[in-house]
Amino acid sequence: MDRHFEELLSEYVEARDRPRREQIEARLWQEFGVTRAILVMDLSRFSTMTERFGIVYNLSMIQRMQLTSRPLIEAAGGTLIKAEADNSFAMFDDVLPAINAAVAINKAFEDLNLRMQEEFDLRVGIGIDYGEVLLVGGPDYFGVTVNQACKLGEDLAGPAQILITEAAFQHLPPGCDVRTEPLELSISGLSLSARRIIY
Repeated sequence: MDRHFEELLSEYVEARDRPRREQIEARLWQEFGVTRAILVMDLSRFSTMTERFGIVYNLSMIQRMQLTSRPLIEAAGGTLIKAEADNSFAMFDDVLPAINAAVAINKAFEDLNLRMQEEFDLRVGIGIDYGEVLLVGGPDYFGVTVNQACKLGEDLAGPAQILITEAAFQHLPPGCDVRTEPLELSISGLSLSARRIIY
């Protein structure tokens, strides 16, 4: 993590009053805040398949997922920020390129699956949100936008599904050819307006 970012976080914790904490928070957002589309991808059936076939099998699945998705993310103008276990986190300047990458990834996995034994099928759930994030050296990112994309991609999207928040949908350019189905979702006591991408 960026040293300056860590120093500001320490100052925030040590601040004795709310106005000082608000100053530090404003500075963090000023220095590290960006507005981006965030894509979070989660490998479907990871836990059950690990139990059934073992960790080496699943490590091979994660590797194939990353090797296939990274060039498609980059071709759409995105950056793969990090990969943790069976999740991948990417960032785009705008929502439409993130959706294009998500569709390309799922189609690439469909093509791969036709040539593989069934137990090696790759399917992912993908979540996309758009908004402010704290982008920190490493790189890594934090914020409500990241959390929303995670909830959609990791917890709510089924295999080969792409879910986007209403905020992301509202940021699509007028007249773009993206078909969606509106959804009202709930997780951990939170309600979330989202849309499923139809492709």
